[in-house]
Amino acid sequence: MWIMISTKVYKYNWTPKLAKYFNTTYFGPQGTNLVLLTIPMMFIAVLSCVYLHIQKKETDIERSGSKWKVKGGMGRVMMVMNPLGIVTATDLAFSILFVALLTWALANYLYISYNVKLHNHDNAKIWQAKFRAFGLRAGYVGHICWAFLFFPVTRASTILPLVGLTSESSIKYHIWLGHISNFLFLVHTIVFLIYWAMVGKLIETFEWNKTYVPNLAGVIAMAIGIAIWVTSLPYFRRKKFEIFFYTHHLYGLYIIFYVFHVGDSWFCMILPNIFLFFIDRYLRFLQSTKRSRLVCARLLPSDNLELTFSKIPGLHYNPTSILFIHVPSISKLQWHPFSITSSSNLEEDKLSVVIRRQGTWTQKLYNHISSSSTDSVEVSTEGPYGPTSFDFLRHDSLILVSGGSGIAPFISVIREIIFQSQNPSTKLPDLLLVCSFKHHQDLSLLDLIFPPSGISVSDISKLKLRIEAYVTRDNEQSKTTISDDGNHLKTKWFKPNHQDSPISPVLGTNNFLWLGVVILSSFAMFLILTAIVTRYYIYPIDRNTGSIYNFTYRSLWDMFLGCVCIFIASSGVFLWRKKQNNNAHHDSKKQINVVDFQTPTSSPSSWFGGSTERELESVPYQSIVQATNVHFGSKPNLKKILFEAEGSEDVGVMVCGPRKMRHEVARICASGLAKNLHFEAISFNW
Repeated sequence: MWIMISTKVYKYNWTPKLAKYFNTTYFGPQGTNLVLLTIPMMFIAVLSCVYLHIQKKETDIERSGSKWKVKGGMGRVMMVMNPLGIVTATDLAFSILFVALLTWALANYLYISYNVKLHNHDNAKIWQAKFRAFGLRAGYVGHICWAFLFFPVTRASTILPLVGLTSESSIKYHIWLGHISNFLFLVHTIVFLIYWAMVGKLIETFEWNKTYVPNLAGVIAMAIGIAIWVTSLPYFRRKKFEIFFYTHHLYGLYIIFYVFHVGDSWFCMILPNIFLFFIDRYLRFLQSTKRSRLVCARLLPSDNLELTFSKIPGLHYNPTSILFIHVPSISKLQWHPFSITSSSNLEEDKLSVVIRRQGTWTQKLYNHISSSSTDSVEVSTEGPYGPTSFDFLRHDSLILVSGGSGIAPFISVIREIIFQSQNPSTKLPDLLLVCSFKHHQDLSLLDLIFPPSGISVSDISKLKLRIEAYVTRDNEQSKTTISDDGNHLKTKWFKPNHQDSPISPVLGTNNFLWLGVVILSSFAMFLILTAIVTRYYIYPIDRNTGSIYNFTYRSLWDMFLGCVCIFIASSGVFLWRKKQNNNAHHDSKKQINVVDFQTPTSSPSSWFGGSTERELESVPYQSIVQATNVHFGSKPNLKKILFEAEGSEDVGVMVCGPRKMRHEVARICASGLAKNLHFEAISFNW
């Protein structure tokens, strides 16, 4: 609604005197759009930071008192279909509303063009002018998509949690918006090329008008957009990741030429999501400049490894969170996300992630870490990122379905439940872990369930845990080939470096509150500087010389001032918080060398396949091994497993693994045959 009101106000000059003065004197033609489209969204972003800060405090209290909120039904699966994947009630509601918005906007734009005022600058025929108007309005509708395009990829988003979403679970919205906007922009471009060819003015394609829309900027933006669009298709993302990765980083140039083309007035519509994205991006850059302290790596025979970092005790995150990792010795630019296996409550000074050797980057990392000559690794990290709340304890039973390394996020869930078991008043859910592996060596991933030292026997024995492990490509005879020499799991320790520091929130504790300060201060500074430049530089040129200030320069001023304000505000708050947290970081560094694991001398994966007479080393490990059933040469019958849980009143179902497995579980939960199944629509894949 704001979008259409702004258009009408600007077009027909339905502007109060105060807004008109604000518009012309201090902010130029963009003033009205700035008031109607930009300021409200930025105000919501600041308020959401305060809300998330309060929610985090309340969540900590609720955890200590074992009170957990009950979620609504917006995460319920509505349909499962390609290429959309798993569509929840939230996805369906957003999609219907957004399609309705685009349809209404296009209809309204065309009505204004065809029935109110049809622009015909080239003395073209009426049908040609209407054809041009259709192409113009298609671009306007694509511009609406751009108003939301960057919200899903803002990792530390303050908007998405308001509707129960996270950045990693919202990537599909970014993909959908990208497809729709690029399609509409392509229609916009083709229509204008045809129109100019019909009226004999094809040369206007390469025109850069100083006082009006520069067509050449639009052509350049479209060329970059097509390159990004094509290389983001599934083939490139899965088979040619590096092409997709590096091409996608052309988004900066895309934004610049796009803003040159649309001008500063239309820039106001997309400014909030771009402004918040660049704040997040710059803060992530500041966090990534620090070297993270890599304490040790646990090497598994299944081509997996677990990296353990030092972290400050004040860094809290929820289960199923992810951490981005950058290793400069492997790639100067690439960052990769990995699931966190540790619990921030159970392991206050450590953070662990699981990495599977399956691509070029992970292959190089595995070889580098496993090399005997490697005693220190330079690593930078971003995050962790994940849900702001995670209320899995509300269920009577919890079924975790995983495939391969998809077990990683569920390890953090199990460890969090171990922590919750320390509270006698906490009611723990019955826990069933259904994990599917290709080869028997992959059973070693179950070793990572073992928590670090300091956990008592009773903490683990309290778990109502049952593990059903399926080895699909090996038969039962192959289990005798599993080595009994106790060397399945190896721990490698790394030397500390004086430049290393424990992982910490980029703005320290109370991260959301300080993020609100960054957003508020940077945007207020942007408004003040924009008003000063417009009033004392641009406005005198328009008034005194009688000429119109350069169309492109106006947009350039907006982008330049926005970047300057983000840089100043973010850097200032970051340096201030860094100074405040120096003492805490110093104390954490003192604890780096005392981090230790209760790693068994023999791997439980060997217990599953070898001697049954082996003397188990401790009761905690024994209780987990006894709760595990291994099925060789078969796949899990997910439908049977899920329907057997019908006895429980409330069963939470979570899945992480191959697309086919995720879709199968979602279809079973959406079938309605077992009404007690509640599918947790959480995405673990980017």
